Amino acid sequence: MVLDVEMPRMDGITFLQKIMSQNPLPVIICSTLVATGSATTLKALEYGAVEIIQKPTIGTKKFLEEAKVQLTDAVKAAANVNLSRLTARTKQISPKLSADAVLSGVNGKAMTKTTEQIIVIGASTGGTEALRSVLEAMPLNSPGIVIVQHMPPGYTASFAERLNDICKISVKEAVNGDSVLCGHALIAPGNKHTLVKRSGAKYYVEVKDGPLVARHRPSVDVLFRSAARYAGSNAVAAILTGMGDDGAAGMKEIHEAGSRTIAQDEKTSVVYGMPAAAVKLGGVDAILPLEKITAALISN
Repeated sequence: MVLDVEMPRMDGITFLQKIMSQNPLPVIICSTLVATGSATTLKALEYGAVEIIQKPTIGTKKFLEEAKVQLTDAVKAAANVNLSRLTARTKQISPKLSADAVLSGVNGKAMTKTTEQIIVIGASTGGTEALRSVLEAMPLNSPGIVIVQHMPPGYTASFAERLNDICKISVKEAVNGDSVLCGHALIAPGNKHTLVKRSGAKYYVEVKDGPLVARHRPSVDVLFRSAARYAGSNAVAAILTGMGDDGAAGMKEIHEAGSRTIAQDEKTSVVYGMPAAAVKLGGVDAILPLEKITAALISN
């Protein structure tokens, strides 16, 4: 189901809450009212929406073409949702709770081993709750984390704030030049690619424009390839629930650079697309249920 927020008689969020409590099914929210990533967006995710899409208004031909691709992919992802997993997630909801084109010039191997370790994570459909589970369990001394979660512009700042409120570690939307620090997680802003870079033994992020990579911006492939180049065996990578194959090629590269790589298993994934693609390419060391991924990421 594709659901707007502005509807007669009953608003879309109330309708979503009712349908997910009575007869759960995959729902995509498509509205102009979620453009800023406000409380409306967070409520929709909490009540079980599998994807949030900003309704196209006016824009360039390129903008409208990209919006068409994103909406089509969202509908396909919803059609492949693991309903048993979705149902389990929605039953836990309480209303009281609040790449290639981008790195074409990057070649060669990562620099030598350093004392600084980093974690890179990619996710898409179902990833907001999966990331919450992973990050809530992270200890204060965890390695620095960089995340790509497929989200349109405007959503990631509020999503990061929500996670920052409930996690022990600090979580924020990435800004160009931010350092990747122990006990901190950076989430790629919507509509911007985010890369890991290195200066000496320290890591930082580059946030930049660029074309859609693997049909996405931000792209997990872009993040993972940059980590393969600049972090190599100093990184640990995880790919979580999501439709499509974004991140699969990048995970193989980071695996071949000496990193440990982890994929979420099918049983706990809302959509077993991206993890399955990474496994198929041979870039995954371990396939784990969601509840075991945090421990695997921080183990030496």
